[in-house]
Amino acid sequence: MGIFAWIVVGLLAGWLAHLVLGGRGGIFGNLAVGLIGAIVGGLVLGALHIVPEANFIGQLVSATIGAIIFLAIWRAIRSA
Repeated sequence: MGIFAWIVVGLLAGWLAHLVLGGRGGIFGNLAVGLIGAIVGGLVLGALHIVPEANFIGQLVSATIGAIIFLAIWRAIRSA
């Protein structure tokens, strides 16, 4: 995937994570959460030996799962 596709996946994954968990997130917040979530999702799914499809949807699902995990942990740490 090119850099433009990574940005689009990051924005969408961050936005979806904010929809699932609630809260506010601007375009830069969604992008950051989504891009970090893509890394987290890749690590978590890789550790579980789950390989997403190598297409846009597979990468979006992986990044969204990671973004939800990251955002939940981030919020737990911030509220503690």
